[in-house]
Amino acid sequence: MSLKVVRNILDLRKETTVWRAEGLTSAVVPTMGALHDGHITLVREGLKQADRVLATIFVNPKQFAAHEDLGRYPRTEAADVARLEEAGAHLVFAPEPQEIYPPGFATSVVLTGPAKAGLEDKFRPDFFNGVATIVAKLFAQSQADFAMFGEKDYQQLMVVTRMACDLDLPIKVIGVPTVREESGLALSSRNAYLSKTEHHKAAALHQKLVNAARKIRAGQRPSRATGVARRSLALLGFRVDYVAARNAETLAQPKGPDEPLRLLAAAWLGNTRLIDNIAV
Repeated sequence: MSLKVVRNILDLRKETTVWRAEGLTSAVVPTMGALHDGHITLVREGLKQADRVLATIFVNPKQFAAHEDLGRYPRTEAADVARLEEAGAHLVFAPEPQEIYPPGFATSVVLTGPAKAGLEDKFRPDFFNGVATIVAKLFAQSQADFAMFGEKDYQQLMVVTRMACDLDLPIKVIGVPTVREESGLALSSRNAYLSKTEHHKAAALHQKLVNAARKIRAGQRPSRATGVARRSLALLGFRVDYVAARNAETLAQPKGPDEPLRLLAAAWLGNTRLIDNIAV
């Protein structure tokens, strides 16, 4: 039987209410579609945590600024549903925008903490409020016990984790390690925008982070190591937004030698913006 796709909140709740009545736990995997192996890994990890996995497909307009790629963001629902079915998902929620944001919608989640770290928020100031608003709604709509998020979007993972904690939402947010190509390039739906030459060059973003982390572990100051990485990427033709070392839990500027660190980077290659991060 083909994987069931529901389009409205009422039908979604009917399905998840049955699961709960049967004593089954569930995990939600929020996506914007254009699925790749990273998304499928989230589904498989969700199956390890819960009895049922619900995937959502919704290109959220509230996390795109006016100049960003909402209109050209890839939409491949039929192929996505086929991949989700093969991976073992139990249900897909794929609403239209008016289902999520009906006429008169006037509420949003406003954030501080890791959402104001001077990383993605510096270059995409409306992004995390849009993410938090849709994620809070999906948590409430799905009634899931677990939520699966990839570490590739590390600041997003920290923001969502903080939001769920602060709002006492009855869901556990679980981060899943980044899935990469053999070259080290992190899988992303936006990789489809890269030309063949750009795709080959894009792996340098991860390589420079690995080099910087190695130097920091050897005793080099984080600011020096990240500065070298920024300059190296610029010489390769990247337009660098940031390469930064931050506290791995709060995303605050590091204050001492013993705290856990995360290296985070964002850079443009041609017309494609890439992000990545690694632990130190």
